[in-house]
Amino acid sequence: MNYIGSKLSLLEFLEDSINKVVDKKNCNVFCDLFAGTGIVGNYFKKKGYQIIANDIQYYSYILNKHYIENHKELKFLKLKKELPELEKIKAENRKDFVCDYLENLKGIKGFVYKNYCLGGTKNKKIQRQYFSDTNGIKCDAIRQKIENWKKEKLISKNEYYFLLASLIESIDKYANTASVYGAFLKKLKKSARKNLILKPAELVINDQKHKVYNEDINILTKKIKGDILYLDPPYNHRQYATNYHILETIAKYDNPKIYGKTGLREYENQKSSYCSCSKVKNTFKNLILNAKVKYIFLSYNNEGLMSLKDIKEIMSLRGKYGYFTKKYNRFKADKTENRNYKADRTVEYLHYVVCK
Repeated sequence: MNYIGSKLSLLEFLEDSINKVVDKKNCNVFCDLFAGTGIVGNYFKKKGYQIIANDIQYYSYILNKHYIENHKELKFLKLKKELPELEKIKAENRKDFVCDYLENLKGIKGFVYKNYCLGGTKNKKIQRQYFSDTNGIKCDAIRQKIENWKKEKLISKNEYYFLLASLIESIDKYANTASVYGAFLKKLKKSARKNLILKPAELVINDQKHKVYNEDINILTKKIKGDILYLDPPYNHRQYATNYHILETIAKYDNPKIYGKTGLREYENQKSSYCSCSKVKNTFKNLILNAKVKYIFLSYNNEGLMSLKDIKEIMSLRGKYGYFTKKYNRFKADKTENRNYKADRTVEYLHYVVCK
């Protein structure tokens, strides 16, 4: 996914920097508590760490329930009642078969089509075109079938999270947006005109047990313990709840009341204090002081709401402070000149403290 603040291009920088600070012999539990799409947690999961992940967004929770918490092969044993062909397929290939089956379902004019496609909104006060009509009805059909399988207990919770994660990641590739869901394009772009392919989400198999939460991070840190705490909070005023609201709705599929040109759902309980100039410092200080870990690392760029001085002052309260830097290309929500960015590149800081 093209995700705000994604660390995909910085993973090696993060690993190299963290390894310069921590005593790897005595570190097993890696906490990624602003997990987003799970890119960082999944990377360190592959390195052998036990992962604790968290995010207040539900679509992120779903992604991490699969990418982080799922760590054994998914066999779809109960689904054989509806798809007897699974009996003849090797366990490791069943994920592909089930996704292929879902992809070829007959479309249904459900919530996504009726509210976020031109065909479903053409007679309404506000017309929206976040997806093509074809992909909208396909998304609804897949989402409803996954939910029905869950209710009928034909799939396990782990299989449910895998299928939802696959749908969320796949449908995002066909969204008719510049990048995020804060707006849609007037005409269907090339990728949005293509038919949705339900690609199976990657499954990382290992012997570690992992845990994923969907909570306020400042409350969660008081309840859990770990060795390494990695923090990647929002840097500015942009709320993730508004930028990815449609993925939230697809994940929950709860027929929410929506409003405005973009069809936004209510998100009051998902507003982040880390996006508020007046709240971020005290909220961050509370988090740092309550973290029960050996090491804390913070990703933050040079244009964030908190200054370098603010961060140093707060993190130094816990022990020996330092930081690493890396220049990288900024995230742009569109490819046009509609926004006046200060620079094409920003400096990523990885702040750290060795806790006393």
